[in-house]
Amino acid sequence: MVFMGDRATLLETGRFAQMRSDDAADAETEARHRRAADGGDAASMSVLGSLLLRRGDLDSAEPYLRGATAEGDRAAANNLGVLLHQRGYADEAAGWWRIAAVAGSAAAAHALGRHYRERGDEPAAEYWLRQSAEQGHALGAYALADLLEHRSDVGAERWLRAAAEQGHREAAYRLARLIDQRAERDSGEPDIAVEADQDAASALAEAEQYYRQAAARGHRRAALHLGAILEKRGELKEAGRWYLTSAKDGEAKAACALGFLLRDAGDEESAAVWWLRAAQDGDGNAANALGALHAARGEPQTAERWYRAAMDAGDDNGAYNLGLLCTAQERTAQAEQWYRRAAYAGHREAANALAVLLLQAGDATGAEPWFSKAAEAGSVDAAFNLGILFASRDDDRTALKWYERAAAAGHTEAALQVGMALLRDGEEAAAERHLRCAAGGGSAEAAFRLATVLDARQPPPGAPALGEPVAEKTECEEWYERAAGQGHRRAQVRVGMLAAARGDQEGAARWYREAAEAGSRNGAFNLGLLLAREGREREAALWWARAANAGHGRAALRLALLAARCGELAEGQRWCARAVELGPAEVAERAGRLREALHQELTA
Repeated sequence: MVFMGDRATLLETGRFAQMRSDDAADAETEARHRRAADGGDAASMSVLGSLLLRRGDLDSAEPYLRGATAEGDRAAANNLGVLLHQRGYADEAAGWWRIAAVAGSAAAAHALGRHYRERGDEPAAEYWLRQSAEQGHALGAYALADLLEHRSDVGAERWLRAAAEQGHREAAYRLARLIDQRAERDSGEPDIAVEADQDAASALAEAEQYYRQAAARGHRRAALHLGAILEKRGELKEAGRWYLTSAKDGEAKAACALGFLLRDAGDEESAAVWWLRAAQDGDGNAANALGALHAARGEPQTAERWYRAAMDAGDDNGAYNLGLLCTAQERTAQAEQWYRRAAYAGHREAANALAVLLLQAGDATGAEPWFSKAAEAGSVDAAFNLGILFASRDDDRTALKWYERAAAAGHTEAALQVGMALLRDGEEAAAERHLRCAAGGGSAEAAFRLATVLDARQPPPGAPALGEPVAEKTECEEWYERAAGQGHRRAQVRVGMLAAARGDQEGAARWYREAAEAGSRNGAFNLGLLLAREGREREAALWWARAANAGHGRAALRLALLAARCGELAEGQRWCARAVELGPAEVAERAGRLREALHQELTA
């Protein structure tokens, strides 16, 4: 049998010929083909058969398709195979597909390849799908790519790309995911980090192109991923549009992501609407977000209900958040139960929280393995907590190891601890690097320690000579001031001293007073000295008394001298005794001599 060329029928090409929209014109076209088909025209038999097949009228379609097939129409042979497949005669359908495929029908080759794959005959399936794909059939290219990808064959990408370029939306989506995931995987390889950085932008742009192509054709997961790329790039308005498109099509993750965008924009009520929609569709992240929202509003019962819903959806954060909720309510036993559940499921922050709970209960032995599990899984807080745990056991070497791991991940307090340890070991350059990291992360103590390191490298500033401009603040003073501004009392005293050295008595008094009012005995003592120099000895005595009562020996000696000048010998002796007790040695010596002199004066 000699087959003629393909006709443009529905099932052969996947497209219907353009018809006029009104029913009368459609009926007229069908009637014309019917008259020609009844008169023996093979082309009209093929077209009419495909029209009836499309309508679902299999009984009427079959004789026309068989008639056209007998006349050598390969499109009719393909469509006859489709008809027989719909009726459940798969083997007979395959026979007609084979005839059409051998005659060059790409659609029939695709159908035949799918037939063999369903039966597990992958070599035959690959052969026919390749025949279809190489003829430019989009469905054939996609089915071949799917088969090759199933076998982890690198050739899959080529055919996905071919199908995508012909407008196949699922191929475009899967190609985008392939490019995206490969870029993520490669960027995590340290040996190719530089190359990955150079290629990341182009890979992301290519992935975005295919996501956009699939999303424009209604692929809701492509719209979700496209929205995520745009959100990460800061294009929030367009990201929101794609999330909305995907969410309206039923993608729960997109509804959840849209909720977070709206929340960040300040529209909490709209965010809750989309989270509710996503949570009702089984999105655990959205359920957690609703739980957090109600917890923040002081509605713990509703929050607990949503956290449980998240947990039921398979999101381990639900159990962790339940633990946090119970901890906030001081329901320690229940909190431990939920933390354990999440921790056993691999939730690293839950493991850390469980360890903290055990440590607070005095069970350091039970806490350690949970800290270790969380730290090994990447919890920075757990690594820091392990450092604290080993430091409390005087195992400084192990403690430093965990502090260093946490510091490398950006933990501010861990960087401070590493910096201080390096300072103790005399490794000033390495210590400075860690102290800068911690200070930059907001640690007032690190800023103070860094300032002391820098301070030790420079001579103390003196008061400027007449006519000489006041020098700009050094980096050292800037770090002192940063720490002082965060309430660090020793830094406040030091800033006051530097101000006094520059002749800025007002600035010095302000910083001394702030430190003193926060409980700094050195701040109180220095403020007293400034006031005394201004002749305000009565006010100075109040600050010296505060400092002396807090254990400042020099302040006690100043009070003793002041009392002696005022003739209050017994009061002077009392403060002398306090100064001798507090020291340091030179203060104790001076106070001892003064006390002896006052004793002689009293007994004369």
